[in-house]
Amino acid sequence: MLVSNSDRPARLHYMANGFRVLSPGDHVVCGISGARIPLELLRYWSVARQEAFASAHLASEALAPR
Repeated sequence: MLVSNSDRPARLHYMANGFRVLSPGDHVVCGISGARIPLELLRYWSVARQEAFASAHLASEALAPR
């Protein structure tokens, strides 16, 4: 039986210049909005928080000093 990665969240390790796939899947979930982010569209994340963000605006909001 073939196992499909579609409709399954990936588990990633975020690094400064990219990410490493720890568990295969087709998307990750935004740490702020909860939106699904397809891996091919993933552009914003936090290395320190190990969290993905759906947009630059959400990333800025999450990482802004409080």
